[in-house]
Amino acid sequence: MATRPPRKPRLGGPGPAGRDDRPPGNQGQRLPRAGADGEPNPLPSREKLRAFLRTATGRVGKTEISRHFGLSTDQRPALRALMAQLKEDGSIAPVGRRTVRHSATLPDMAALEVFGTDADGEPMARPITWEGVEKPVVYMRPERPGQPALAPGDRVLARITRVGGNKYEGRTFKRIGTGSPSRILGIYGNGLVEPVDRRARASWVIPPGQENGAEDGELVQAEPIPGGSRERFMGPKPARIVERLGRMDEPRAVSRLCIAAHGIPDEFPEEVIQAAERARAVPLGSRDDLRDTPLVTIDGEDARDFDDAVFAEPDGDGWRIIVAIADVAHYVRTDAPLDREAKHRGNSVYFPDHVVPMLPEALSNGWCSLKPEEDRGCLYVEMRFDREGTKTGHRFGRGLMRSAARLTYEKVQAARDAAEDAGLEKDHIARLYGAFEALLAARLRRGTLDLDIPERRVILDDQGKVLSVAPRPRLDSHRLIEEFMVAANVCAAEELERLHQPCMYRIHDRPSDEKMETLRSFLGGFGITLPPSNQVKPRDFAQVLDRMKDAPESRLISETILRGQSQAEYNPENIGHFGLALPRYAHFTSPIRRYADLLVHRALIRGLKLGDDGLTDAEAGGMQDIGEHITKTERRAALAERDAVDRYLAAYMADRVGAQFSARVSGVTRFGLFVTLEENGASGIVPMSALPDDQWLHEDAAMRLIGRRTGLTFTLGQEVEVRLAEAVPRTGSLTFQLMQGDPRATRGARTGVPPRGRQKITARKPKPGSEKRRH
Repeated sequence: MATRPPRKPRLGGPGPAGRDDRPPGNQGQRLPRAGADGEPNPLPSREKLRAFLRTATGRVGKTEISRHFGLSTDQRPALRALMAQLKEDGSIAPVGRRTVRHSATLPDMAALEVFGTDADGEPMARPITWEGVEKPVVYMRPERPGQPALAPGDRVLARITRVGGNKYEGRTFKRIGTGSPSRILGIYGNGLVEPVDRRARASWVIPPGQENGAEDGELVQAEPIPGGSRERFMGPKPARIVERLGRMDEPRAVSRLCIAAHGIPDEFPEEVIQAAERARAVPLGSRDDLRDTPLVTIDGEDARDFDDAVFAEPDGDGWRIIVAIADVAHYVRTDAPLDREAKHRGNSVYFPDHVVPMLPEALSNGWCSLKPEEDRGCLYVEMRFDREGTKTGHRFGRGLMRSAARLTYEKVQAARDAAEDAGLEKDHIARLYGAFEALLAARLRRGTLDLDIPERRVILDDQGKVLSVAPRPRLDSHRLIEEFMVAANVCAAEELERLHQPCMYRIHDRPSDEKMETLRSFLGGFGITLPPSNQVKPRDFAQVLDRMKDAPESRLISETILRGQSQAEYNPENIGHFGLALPRYAHFTSPIRRYADLLVHRALIRGLKLGDDGLTDAEAGGMQDIGEHITKTERRAALAERDAVDRYLAAYMADRVGAQFSARVSGVTRFGLFVTLEENGASGIVPMSALPDDQWLHEDAAMRLIGRRTGLTFTLGQEVEVRLAEAVPRTGSLTFQLMQGDPRATRGARTGVPPRGRQKITARKPKPGSEKRRH
């Protein structure tokens, strides 16, 4: 269920928690026009200017940009040239004659199409044209008196106001007709297609002769029939089925649904499959021979693509660590069919019942998988650390290795706990842990943000039925591999800088001012303060997590801090990695499943002159575009993976409708509450209609709802008892009801007039049959 934002104050006035919502540069903030040495501030880089425009809440011009970056009037020509470059490559879009906006944000006026309604029955819309992976959501304000309500498919020209993140509010300026989605993904039954998108509530009717052989219970793709009925009172709009995707009661049905819903490419072209099947073993040639080094792979029980192997031994009073990575660049040459398809996919996508790989199986599970007792080509880094975990040197090379064992996290942890060696030579496991403890000590000194949030593990039977959903265990063996991989990734970034080679950095910015204000308000409810936004460090969040680790609200606090962070991305321009507290970082360790790592491998090969299959000049020149593309594919994959888990959870919970659960309030909105179950982390909505009959006051800054008549208060993080009212596997939606008479509900002040910042919301009882329409 999409989260509807609070009403935004008028531009130019204070926003939530006193924050000024005017565009950056228009807030009366005086920034220096010259550096400490009297010289003008440097012109911002392309990425810094993009980042500024991305966070601006409206249109900005050269004056606002100059003020924000402290530029002088003499730098205006250079700024104009920089803005012209960004306009040419599509990074920013002109708005009027003198102002611009980031291309990933909506303009002040935009053409929208309504696609559904929120839990309060108010319409939600998306821009008709959008190039990004995830379209922004626009929450439409009520229509003027006398105007019919907006319905799915209606198109309007609307005035847009950004309210934070990827969410906007819109007010209709002019209706411009009715549109229809080009494709409808849904489940066919009784002559109707029910969309699987939880936000699209309208069904589509399939006239006789348009079924394409579809049977009840099948997942299908349909398209609207041109010229069909567009009148809402005439009932569902007509559509024809154009593709059948299999029955929903078959194994892998959920992953098929998510693949189709998110547009993930899952079939390899024949020429790509043939190229992978022509691959052969890597000869030793001029490679370093590592076959006598007892490198081992450590992965999950169900993993099949082993792309990293590790080794550690004492080195004086410190440690020598080798991390060897599958040599994917040997097989995937620049601009060959395998490369074009890998770039197109960007990454592998992992579902509970299925993997959509970046590379065909002949490579991902074959020649590029570091199987035990088989020769495999690799790129490796040999690293040396002192006893406190500080790196003293590193060296990269191209080698031939032979894995000594395929180990699992559980097997390694059990061997460590029992002081055994998992079938390896004496002290092999102990040496790995010794090196890990040194690296961990360095990480703790550095003060990183370690959000140890349990991952939900979905266990299925052979028929695809959910047997259980539980947190995945988090072991020291997991952390061991993570520390080794982080160290190798840092070395890759440092080496490419030393070699003056292009690098696809993994960057992570500090939280935005807006997110910091939200975090500050939330944590303030627990008596926790944070430094000013421009001074906050990862260790500040780490201290909060350590302080609250034994509190009942610890998981909620961890998840809220996670949601408050910026999203990591791939970029050839480095700004460091905030979460890891590292000045430079690049992904090097998983080229089987991430295209970014393959680029880093090629750059190392080119810089170290390790072969003729290194990074090309054309690739080096296109790194910015590639970075933006693979960032989008990564986020698309994350959405699809989360979507699949939500649907499996809903299927698992469908047999428990009517049961009661302990939960915590994980979201407070003007249309109800979101709750998360303590048992398995499942989340769902308590719509306003399921709250006690009252007039509810929404305090956005305090993140709570207060009942004016009953005095009941529901606050973020509060413990509640809920009853599962509805579970819809088709959409992955869960709906709960709060149990009446909860003794933990606190009474708030009763006032005749709602205080400033509150919004009056009257709970509405659902109409007969509305529960079926909710999702």
